[in-house]
Amino acid sequence: MIKMAQIIKEINGKFFSKNAILVDEPEKLKGLLNNVRWDILKLLAERPRYPADIAKHLHLHEQKVYYHIKQLEANGLIEVKTKKERGGTLAKYYTVTDHAFALELPTGDMKLADFPIRNESDKLKSFLYPFLNNGQLNANIVVGSPDPHGPHQVRARDGHYAIDVALFLGQTVSMPEKFTTALDIDIKSKDTIDSNLIVIGGPLTNLITSDVNNYLPVKFKIDSFPFRGMLSQKTGKTYDEDNIGIIAKIVNPKNTTKSILIFAGNRLGGTKAAVLALTRFTETILERYNGEDNWACIVEGLDIDGDGKVDSIKIIE
Repeated sequence: MIKMAQIIKEINGKFFSKNAILVDEPEKLKGLLNNVRWDILKLLAERPRYPADIAKHLHLHEQKVYYHIKQLEANGLIEVKTKKERGGTLAKYYTVTDHAFALELPTGDMKLADFPIRNESDKLKSFLYPFLNNGQLNANIVVGSPDPHGPHQVRARDGHYAIDVALFLGQTVSMPEKFTTALDIDIKSKDTIDSNLIVIGGPLTNLITSDVNNYLPVKFKIDSFPFRGMLSQKTGKTYDEDNIGIIAKIVNPKNTTKSILIFAGNRLGGTKAAVLALTRFTETILERYNGEDNWACIVEGLDIDGDGKVDSIKIIE
């Protein structure tokens, strides 16, 4: 019998759970008993890949990879995630069915778990990769400098929004050994823009947002100060309202193996709306996300309780 289970691991005093395929017959895990297949599974656990890409990474002949892919698929250990056209042919992108496999004896002591286990959606895991991976934060959180900086000598007033982003991420990761928060001017001066970055603030208050603006699916209009407005590359619509913000995930143009996640708005209220959207309305926001490397969502901040502050959001596109 195959059952679903959760493996609990303790890392640095913090508990992490991982979904696992649990079986009671060794025969059902025979597909794992091969070093090449295990290497393939480790690659697919990172992100979906197609056979030719796997062959390239493992320095194997494609036919050999295809053979092992068929064996893993037949044993229910991998599945086709999506299909994309590459070089005139339709390539199948495979992913693992789960990230852990366990064999259980029919008897043994079981204890009732007395702590809550939070289940992350696969879509959220995909969206937050590679910023979060294996329970670890793999990115810098970048806020704008509170001192006058940049071509227009603007002071950032949205750095405190990073606290909510950090609380959101902290639900699933352990405390990093290294300090992860950085100012935009430090990232630029140390030339570390080619890493995974989580960026808070628009192009005026955060120089990193300004640097990658041309690569965003929704671009800020930075041709004239004070940069009030953004243009959707998808619909061609322009949004000038103060409380309009975007959540954008893009491939880092300085290093295509890294990514950048941006929370930014036309003004302060728009940036707050973007942060509020992903941290409080996660499922609603990610309904439109399907694993794209370059993706954006435009939201409008709303004042529902009438206190003059943004407390809810509406998806614009």
